[in-house]
Amino acid sequence: MESDHLEKSSFWKKNVKSVAGRPSPKREGKDIKRTPGSTSFQDFQASVSDAWDLDDDEFCVISGLENTKISKKVAHSAALNVLNSHRSNYEFESSTENKKNKKVDSLETEQNKISRIPGRPKPIRRLPNEQEGVENKLEKFQNLLENSTTLQELCRLSWSGIPGKVKGITWRLLSGYLPMNIERRNEVLERKRQDYWSLVEKYYYTEHDETNRDIQHQINIDVPRMNPSIPLFQQKTVQIMFERILFIWSIRHPASGYVQGINDLVTPFYIVFLQEFLKEDEPFEKCFVDQLTEEQRRIVEADSFWCLSKFMDSIQDNYVFAQIGIQKKVLQLEELIKRVDESLHKHLKEHNVSYLQFSFRWLNNLLTRELPLRCTIRLWDTYLAESDCFATFQLYVCAAFLLYWKDCLMQQHDFQGLLLLLQNLPTQSWTSSQISLLVAEAYKLKVMFADAPNHLLSNTTGDS
Repeated sequence: MESDHLEKSSFWKKNVKSVAGRPSPKREGKDIKRTPGSTSFQDFQASVSDAWDLDDDEFCVISGLENTKISKKVAHSAALNVLNSHRSNYEFESSTENKKNKKVDSLETEQNKISRIPGRPKPIRRLPNEQEGVENKLEKFQNLLENSTTLQELCRLSWSGIPGKVKGITWRLLSGYLPMNIERRNEVLERKRQDYWSLVEKYYYTEHDETNRDIQHQINIDVPRMNPSIPLFQQKTVQIMFERILFIWSIRHPASGYVQGINDLVTPFYIVFLQEFLKEDEPFEKCFVDQLTEEQRRIVEADSFWCLSKFMDSIQDNYVFAQIGIQKKVLQLEELIKRVDESLHKHLKEHNVSYLQFSFRWLNNLLTRELPLRCTIRLWDTYLAESDCFATFQLYVCAAFLLYWKDCLMQQHDFQGLLLLLQNLPTQSWTSSQISLLVAEAYKLKVMFADAPNHLLSNTTGDS
């Protein structure tokens, strides 16, 4: 068993200085308008329509980046559907406002004319009942999950969001914790859950050496500070569950051990698996975990641990000594913004704003501290669907996130104003709609640089 190879030897000691703090509560602000002149995904797609050939190889390998692939069928199809849906909704609402006194069939006729323009994707009509669309997608997921399917098919459907009823099992499959083979799933779940609790018994409840005592002390400090505005995370039972998960993870990953910020990465998995035992209309924020059975709590904890472990495999270099992986990505983000939007890049530099001062936290915590928790969970639907490409894709998400706030940033004309905004972005009122647009814009950036990946080689000095 894997636990037999674990040793209680000395570990890397790390600098455990605090990272940038959480955003302070801020009143909800109005949605910031998107950058004027930005092109839609359809415009971009049309300009390179000759490059889209879905009959080509399923994946496009990015030269210069080992084991990095772009899944054309998965991300292109999902991103197109996302932006197309939002665009059609916007056109419908605008037309209704401007033509209140005209008949509905006149509006539909006009939309049909637009859909016949050569090269333009057919708009998706706004459904009279949004629930109808949710139920249709849920049915597609259920058909995939109940029958033999491939990971690729599941990724394609998951990229644009996963219905809550099937999110738990889908996340287990996408993370690689649960096998795609239906016959093996129960056996694997039972064995892996038992493996986790064997690790807990062997390492958590035993005498710790000095290094492990330091790790546990830091975990015990960080966990009670998580999501202070959500009552769920102030419950002692929940905090103990997180402490066990994080300590066992550090034991199994001695090259990094526990690093501040990893505690935030447990949260999405924990919430998704917790919701499997809640009533459909019961908000997780006020759930009282002690009301669950012991077996239910053990399942939530074990599955959160294993999915976190699988998810972290592709980004573990972010958390080794000195966190060189994140430092490298900060330089890559700076070079990317310099190429995509030089005016924004110059504005930040002219006011002495370093990318490290705001983007380190974005990359370290995968935007979990910048977004409402429900938005984070929606974002991770796409992250998990990206599979092996996640580490690269997350960089483009951060770039799209920064570009989203360009208008507001350009209105700030001093260092303090810029940094306060960047560290406390007003996302409190965000919903899954903003996340869907964000990942679609990130995908557009990824495709834009697919054939010119040198911006990811980080040979920049950070000084422009």
